[in-house]
Amino acid sequence: MLRIQDCSLVVVDVQGKLAQLMYEKEPLFKNIQILIKAVKILQVPILWCQQCPEALGPTVPEIARLLSANEPINKASFSCWPNREFNDHLKSLSGNQVLICGIETHVCIYQTAIDLLQAGYEVNVVADAVSSRTIENKNIGLEKIKAAGAKFTSTEMVIFELLKTAEHPRFKEIVRLVK
Repeated sequence: MLRIQDCSLVVVDVQGKLAQLMYEKEPLFKNIQILIKAVKILQVPILWCQQCPEALGPTVPEIARLLSANEPINKASFSCWPNREFNDHLKSLSGNQVLICGIETHVCIYQTAIDLLQAGYEVNVVADAVSSRTIENKNIGLEKIKAAGAKFTSTEMVIFELLKTAEHPRFKEIVRLVK
């Protein structure tokens, strides 16, 4: 089970024109926004990565606005893990559970998940908050990630798993995000 004190969220490369080409981009963007809002309320750390923003452009505005308290970590490697800033920041956090959302499932999400698994993290890919340009590439990426040992979850499952109970002091505030 996910635990607030052991968890962090990694938002990967939801940028520019590429983000606009994602399979089912509207529900993808909506779920990423809900996830970010929920973990911010619960004070779960967020790491925000951008792949070569000078070429791909910045994170889409509707998501970047929610992350304005964080500085993006710009990277060139497809995986977030080889980036020293990302690596140092993640290692400085107390927990070993990592939630991953963003794009593209078969490239940056896949490679990040594999590297994090090899580094000993419990990887939870938020399956309804990742995508690729095609459903085939999304599915192939998810299959390979699962075969490597990562867990799949959904936006709502993350929220309720972190809350644990309707008596959580932030329950009413967070449940409004999914209604």
